[in-house]
Amino acid sequence: MKQPVSIKKPEGKLGILLPGLGAVATTTIAGAMLARKGKGDPIGSLTQMGTIRLGKRTDNRSPLIKDFLPIAQLNDVVFGGWDLFPDTAYESAVHAEVLGKEHLDLVKDELQTIKPMPAVFYPEYVKRLHGPNVKKGKDKWEMAEQVEQDIKTFLKTNGCDRGTAVWCGSTEIYQEPTAVQQSLAAFEQGLKDSDPSISNSQIYAYACLKQGVPFANGAPNMTVDFPAMWELSRERNVPISGKDFKTGQTLMKTILAPGLKARLLGLRGWFSTNILGNRDGEVLDDPENFKTKEVSKLGVLEHILQPTLNQKLYGNIYHKVRIEYYPPRGDAKEGWDNLDIFGWLGYPMQIKVDFLCRDSILAAPIVLDLALLMDLASRANFHGIQEWLSFYFKSPMTAPGLTPEHDLFIQSMKLKNTMRWMMREELITHLGNEYYD
Repeated sequence: MKQPVSIKKPEGKLGILLPGLGAVATTTIAGAMLARKGKGDPIGSLTQMGTIRLGKRTDNRSPLIKDFLPIAQLNDVVFGGWDLFPDTAYESAVHAEVLGKEHLDLVKDELQTIKPMPAVFYPEYVKRLHGPNVKKGKDKWEMAEQVEQDIKTFLKTNGCDRGTAVWCGSTEIYQEPTAVQQSLAAFEQGLKDSDPSISNSQIYAYACLKQGVPFANGAPNMTVDFPAMWELSRERNVPISGKDFKTGQTLMKTILAPGLKARLLGLRGWFSTNILGNRDGEVLDDPENFKTKEVSKLGVLEHILQPTLNQKLYGNIYHKVRIEYYPPRGDAKEGWDNLDIFGWLGYPMQIKVDFLCRDSILAAPIVLDLALLMDLASRANFHGIQEWLSFYFKSPMTAPGLTPEHDLFIQSMKLKNTMRWMMREELITHLGNEYYD
């Protein structure tokens, strides 16, 4: 990733395409519409409410990120997407029961104009869902072509100059890469052969990259994290990022675990369980889909705590994660954690965390930020894996062979230093010697 000489201005309209118009997507869309009307605050969104320090602490230069970076403005954004249910964005949002009618009715007319395009949906990847609004085609190659045509039609119809995409669909069954994912040629032949290892999300990602649309993966699926997609992103000069939005329980882990490590407090075990009753919970009730999520969640502690470097403190952690589908809870997820820690001379202590959160409320600002920052990356002529966006993901994508950084505070520093670097501002190291010379 080369430092941009210049960044194209965000002229014209930006189409934000969301595969999966369920709770997360409709909460994002409604929130963005309310924010641009001045009817709600986009809390949690760095691009809308965050600031960035420039220069010395004594310079008092801390502009809003949206004023510092040339990112698209909310007034210039148009939303669209695909779903296997034909409900409008308004109907889907009402069904999701995340936002109250006091909010939804303020943007009802706009939400009703967003009708999902028919979805690419092979049910073997998400067995718990069934819907009528699906595409038909003789093979997966034809399905990809239909998605490409959807993109072109959407951008033209809505007068958009460019597009960006964020996967908001369900978690797919667990997959390991096969031969078909090892090169672009093999993948394209696999599409023509309807290879069973090519999932729904991979078809969307392929179509988006072919059309020059940046793609961020918000689920733990193996969507763009394999050689064929890396090759296509380089060939088409399009950025990719992922995977799995960092929202509830894992967000807490990336806050707490760095604190334990910084203070050299030991950890014997970390038990995590969740209850949730939304569509995501229903999908994750299937063991094959849960495994995909479990792998995404389990890697966090090992990478943060580095047990090979801290054997006495972290060399024998028992880490267990559970997700339980509990319909009465809806989108109001509860994440419960028990940490068995130890300190001076090995004396035991415990930490208990009970996080009563709202999954889609935490995910919505991430979706918006990723859409806007991936568009920025594209206009800065970045392509391939955007590791600087690790801040937003449970399982950040990296260059092959590179260990991902999970520490939320290091991720935040990396994110903001990349922003400074892009705009040719001095990087902040927090060394601070200049104040005492």
